[in-house]
Amino acid sequence: MLRILMTAAIATSLAVPALAADQPYRAKITVVFDHVLPNVPGKSLRGVVVEYGPGGSNPSHTHAKSAFIYATVLEGSIKSAVNDSKPRIYKAGEHWIESPGDHHKISANASETQPAKLLAVFVVDTKETELTTPDK
Repeated sequence: MLRILMTAAIATSLAVPALAADQPYRAKITVVFDHVLPNVPGKSLRGVVVEYGPGGSNPSHTHAKSAFIYATVLEGSIKSAVNDSKPRIYKAGEHWIESPGDHHKISANASETQPAKLLAVFVVDTKETELTTPDK
């Protein structure tokens, strides 16, 4: 019985990475800091790391209406298009900005074989709790 349970546990642990890779969009989003700006009443600075697996993406979206965003690529390359701009590929060390109300049409890993990671820094109304709203 113990042998059967151990075999099942090993088989399950081996299946988890495969299941994670099949999740829609293959993106992990982590808030890495959230700090009220003491010299700008009502505003906060929030940092979000977005990690894309190979071929990963996020659906088109808008951000909080008050959000000004500075995004920089930390690893790999990111394909991005904001509003009516043409899609562009940003490599590690390159950046773009998004102004309040912008529509982020494309946010994706530009590679089908390598991971990619970006840091998005938001200046946003402190009361805003939802930073991203996917298109409907």
